[in-house]
Amino acid sequence: MLVLFLLKAVWWSYFLVFLFFSGMTAWGSFDIRLHYFLKAYTHNPNITQRKIALTFDDGPHEMTEKVLDLLQKANAKATFFCIGTQMEKHPELVRRILAEGHVLGNHTYSHSKTFGFFSTQKIKEEIERNDEILLNITGKKIKLFRPPFGVTNPNIAKALSVTGHQVIGWNIRSLDTVIAAEDMIFNRIQHKIQPGGIILLHDTSLKTVRVLERLLLFLQAEHYEMVTVDALLNVQAYEN
Repeated sequence: MLVLFLLKAVWWSYFLVFLFFSGMTAWGSFDIRLHYFLKAYTHNPNITQRKIALTFDDGPHEMTEKVLDLLQKANAKATFFCIGTQMEKHPELVRRILAEGHVLGNHTYSHSKTFGFFSTQKIKEEIERNDEILLNITGKKIKLFRPPFGVTNPNIAKALSVTGHQVIGWNIRSLDTVIAAEDMIFNRIQHKIQPGGIILLHDTSLKTVRVLERLLLFLQAEHYEMVTVDALLNVQAYEN
C-alpha cells in the first residue's frame, strides 16, 4: 500500500509540474510582454519625459485616412504595423503614412489566424514577402516587426533570428477589436497612460477613430508628446 501511495504521489507530482509548465508556455506564447520566447520592446522604462507611442495594427484600411487626419491635426506621430494584403489594396495610404512622418512596420503578409502554428520557413516567407511589398511601395527596408495577435513561439523566434527584425510589443492594450463600448476602450487606455508606454490600437474601425480623437485630446491636455516607436525606444526603423 505504501509503495502504491508513493507511486501515485510521484505521478501526481509529475502531472502538476507538466500542468505548470504547459500553463506557463501558453501564457508566454500569448503575452508578448513576458519575453518568454524572444526579446520584444514593450515600453521604455528609462523615459521620464511625457513621451508615448501610438501604434496601429492591421491596416492600411479605409479608416486609416481618418486616423491620419486626426494625427495630422494633433501634430502627433505614430507607427503603423501593416499587413501585406492590405498594402496591396491601399498603396497610396502606405505612401501617405510615410510622407507625413509616421513609421511603418511589418505585420506579416496575410495575418493568418493560424500564424502561431506556421513552420519556421512559412513564418520567414510571410515576413519577407511583406518586406518586399513595403520596399516596392516605399523604397525602404523595414526593421520593425509585430507578430499577429502578439503571439510568440520557438518557430517565430527562429524565423526572426534569420530576418533580423526588431520585435515591437506594447504595454497598453486597448482591446479595441474586442470591446464594443467606446467609453470602455478609452477608459482602459487612459488609466494605463505613463511615460515611455506603447499603446496598441487598430486603424480598422470607426469606433477606434472616435476613441483616438478623445485620446489625442487627453494626451495633449496632459502634455504628452506622441512619438514613433523608434524614437521612443532609440532603435532603427529602417536599414540605412
